[in-house]
Amino acid sequence: MAAHVLRLRLALLFGTLRGRPPHVVRVVAGLVILAAATAAACWAILTMRDADTDVVLAVTVLGGSGVTLGFALAPLIGAAEDPLDPRRFALLAPSRGRLAAALAVVGLISVPILVLLAIAVSAAVVWSEQGVPPVFTILGVVFGIVTCSLLARVCMALAALFLRERRSRELSGVFVLVVLVVVVPVGVFLSSLEWEGTVPPQLVEAVSTLAVTPLGAGWALPGVVATGGNLWLTVAVAVATVAVLGLLWAWAVHRLLTTTERPLSTRDRGGLGWFAVAPGTPGGAIAARSLHYWFRDRRYVVNALIIPIAAAITVVPLLIAGVPPEIVVLVPVPFAALFLGWLPHNDVAYDSTAVWMHVASGVRGISDRVGRLVPVVLIGVPLLAVAIPVAISLHGRWALLPAMVGVCASLFLAGLGLSSVSSVLAPYAVSRPGESPFQQPQRTSATGAIAQALVMLGGLALAIPALWWSWRALNGETDAATTAMWTGIGVGLGVLVVGVVVGSLAFERRGGRIMEFAEAT
Repeated sequence: MAAHVLRLRLALLFGTLRGRPPHVVRVVAGLVILAAATAAACWAILTMRDADTDVVLAVTVLGGSGVTLGFALAPLIGAAEDPLDPRRFALLAPSRGRLAAALAVVGLISVPILVLLAIAVSAAVVWSEQGVPPVFTILGVVFGIVTCSLLARVCMALAALFLRERRSRELSGVFVLVVLVVVVPVGVFLSSLEWEGTVPPQLVEAVSTLAVTPLGAGWALPGVVATGGNLWLTVAVAVATVAVLGLLWAWAVHRLLTTTERPLSTRDRGGLGWFAVAPGTPGGAIAARSLHYWFRDRRYVVNALIIPIAAAITVVPLLIAGVPPEIVVLVPVPFAALFLGWLPHNDVAYDSTAVWMHVASGVRGISDRVGRLVPVVLIGVPLLAVAIPVAISLHGRWALLPAMVGVCASLFLAGLGLSSVSSVLAPYAVSRPGESPFQQPQRTSATGAIAQALVMLGGLALAIPALWWSWRALNGETDAATTAMWTGIGVGLGVLVVGVVVGSLAFERRGGRIMEFAEAT
């Protein structure tokens, strides 16, 4: 069976080079670029043959752990189907154990695994130059490659089992945002460190921890031998990881072969986007509708695009006034957090007459309030997660990172809480759907200006405690940074919860007035 599956796998690989000329050109160009990138990575690793053992260990463990995590996330993020899905062999009635073993072995024959093998062999050569016995370098390559291959197959099987009905570009976009929230801050932090031939102290503990986790145990095996670390623990974790992944793969094959595949529902065939991703609850429906508006309606898009421009403009007068650049770079991010929290302060007005659906269907206020905040959170959290470490790296003092987190959390979350109340109690007319976002209707009262000012000034006032502790941290009190972080997060979350509750009650009691407002504007 293994030989037949292997021939099938090779036929599928070479089959990608067949087809229309444009397709073949794209495939060949991609392979050439991938080969060049692989050669560059191998050369970069081989240049570490004269480096210290601790440096080689840090690079291999961090890089190997990141690659292993990538093999796990790629099947969940992407929508590609497994060409060797066990369900394709169901008509042949194979032995489930033999099929699982054959697919696990043949799964090692793939372009990503071959690229990883070349890089792993280069790392093994470097460890051999460091005096590590060949048996341990070979074991490190085997454990690392097998872990990545099995992890990818298990995650592809899980995606086929549980994500098939909700697989869409919207769900993949959510996965990508989650990855960016984690990867970009870590990358900015690592790029800010000065190695100077030795491992920065900030990474020593991270490397030692990853070396005894399923992500990095296999890659750390040669380094543990070279540095005299806990070899048996690392080997035990690596072996247990492969064994557990093997059992999970066998279970996944059994589940795939014994589970009847349901046809796609009408909702999925209709291509309803966010409605196919969101939970089937009133709050989920409102969140999906809000997401659709935020990414399609020009009025929302313009409001979102103005935020980075407004935040960047704050830099100019400060530089002209002579404020040091290392202080100026800290200002735009809190302003962006303030504007992000302020954005939904008039969200009900942007619904126009569509808000009658919420009122007529008896939607609870909590569902309306929370559902409307989902797009802002989905945009704001990744944006701030990327912008905060970038600003701190430009400033140069990573000790201020907790303070910046506290200030931004307070401004953002408190703004969302106040906006949840303002959009119900004080909505004001805006341009109708389809009209120019820069065209504003005439207003007979100052309600709009007052609502905007109260939300903006209220967010600033509530952030004063976090700003005060951050100012003390900026002036040298390192402990004040932690106080600023917890103060900002606590105040922000408290105002958000209270604002959502108050806004929910107001929405349920002011349904008639909201309908009148929608009809009048």
